[in-house]
Amino acid sequence: MPKVKLYDTTLRDGSQAEGISYSVRDKIRIAEELDKIGIHYIEGGWPGSNPKDREFFLKINSLKLKHAKIAAFSMTRRPGITADKDSNIAALLKSKAQVITIVGKTWDFHVTEVLKTTLEENLAMIDDTISFLIKKGFLVFYDAEHFFDAYKANKDYALKTLTSAQNAGAGNVCLCDTNGGALTSEIMNVISELKSKIKVELGIHCHNDAGVAVANSLAAVEAGVSMVQGTINGYGERCGNADLITIIGNLKTKLRNDCITDAQLGQLTHLSRFVSEISNMRVKNEQPFVGDSAFAHKGGMHINAIMKNPRTYEHLDPALVGNHRRILVSELGGKTGILLRAKDMHYDLNKEDHQTKRILALVQKLEHEGFQFEAAEASFQVLMHRALKKYKKFFTLEGFRVVIEKQSDKKITSEAIIKLNIRGVKEHTAADGDGPINALDNALRKALKDFYPTLSKMHLSDFKVRVLEEKAGTAAKVRVLIQSQDEADSWNTIGVHENIVEASWQALVDSIEYKLLKDAK
Repeated sequence: MPKVKLYDTTLRDGSQAEGISYSVRDKIRIAEELDKIGIHYIEGGWPGSNPKDREFFLKINSLKLKHAKIAAFSMTRRPGITADKDSNIAALLKSKAQVITIVGKTWDFHVTEVLKTTLEENLAMIDDTISFLIKKGFLVFYDAEHFFDAYKANKDYALKTLTSAQNAGAGNVCLCDTNGGALTSEIMNVISELKSKIKVELGIHCHNDAGVAVANSLAAVEAGVSMVQGTINGYGERCGNADLITIIGNLKTKLRNDCITDAQLGQLTHLSRFVSEISNMRVKNEQPFVGDSAFAHKGGMHINAIMKNPRTYEHLDPALVGNHRRILVSELGGKTGILLRAKDMHYDLNKEDHQTKRILALVQKLEHEGFQFEAAEASFQVLMHRALKKYKKFFTLEGFRVVIEKQSDKKITSEAIIKLNIRGVKEHTAADGDGPINALDNALRKALKDFYPTLSKMHLSDFKVRVLEEKAGTAAKVRVLIQSQDEADSWNTIGVHENIVEASWQALVDSIEYKLLKDAK
């Protein structure tokens, strides 16, 4: 199988995901990381659509990327004019991108209902745009929008659009499942039919509306396409795009395709989490290959087998993709789980050690009270350090107070006042917040920032509350789970109490201490 070319569109298609907005600096940083891992083409954006993308192309051109070529995206020229008169095409020329990707209408329904032009004019638009850019010296890729829907609706016309792009000189024609509704068997059948009719190299661009974008992309590769488009972590409009992280993992480890080097594959987890951090999106624990739960084991039978041979319950060595095995500590795992976690933390314990028995009893007691350490591994690590008395506390709470005020204009404000002893120094600070927990978090960080500057690199990315005893009403215990992350990692901590502020405080302290312990290594 020839080496598959990887085309990343996180900076354009990925930025269309709900909740994502990249600054120019964000896009530059992501592009640099994509280049390091060996992505062949990075789609930087649509320079004709907004000032931000135009600025990106001006700045990215001054960087010396080692592997990637930067692509600029746009549509075919508008109906009724020539390519040299189209403002979008003019913006492409000014971008000085190494590659131009042009999207065009393939579905006759879109041509007549959206473009409001004739089928013949649409073919001329494809030919004119690509020919013009080829003459200007660009490598041009053509994105056949809605191709699989188009092929089902009007096969002859869909083929004419591809032929038009091919004859105009496109270096690759990418088949797009824009609505994300095609199934894997359809993808393979259509590509098999095209191979005898289209001579130019083919690419694949899948959306995930039917939940099969990755499967469709891999099937397309097996059917003969030479380029795969996708986004990091599957970010994109609606249900997202094909996840390039999962695609790369499968291409390298299952299909044995050398799309990137083995060393670059080892950075896959880092890349996923870095982009998650920059995107201000929650890390997906269940994400294949790179998620925190991808190689996590909880059941005692599984853990016992993993200790004997990891292949019993793992499809590959997690180190290959830069991830690591996790043995989840719970009442189901017994002493074995604790011993394995202790080993990971470089503590030498055995099953008969009184400390092991004491920690197991403590875990069982806390889980009976409502704690769940398999969902909060960082809290368990902090618990181990405390139980074994292996570190000096970073700070000691002397007291806090949280005030919630509803004013006459119905605005609700929260203020937290906190007193800490930090390495013998008394700190007394206050901070406002969007709510009581946010205010408490802000006050805690404010007190610690001069002593521990690295805390500025972390933030809370998720906050969940669950009532444990619904019949107890307002007196019920609540479980608070907090997810935190920095540029390199994400972690989960837990707190349980009848008072939601106290439960949140427990989780906040564990999160801060885990970060400081991690940085002290």
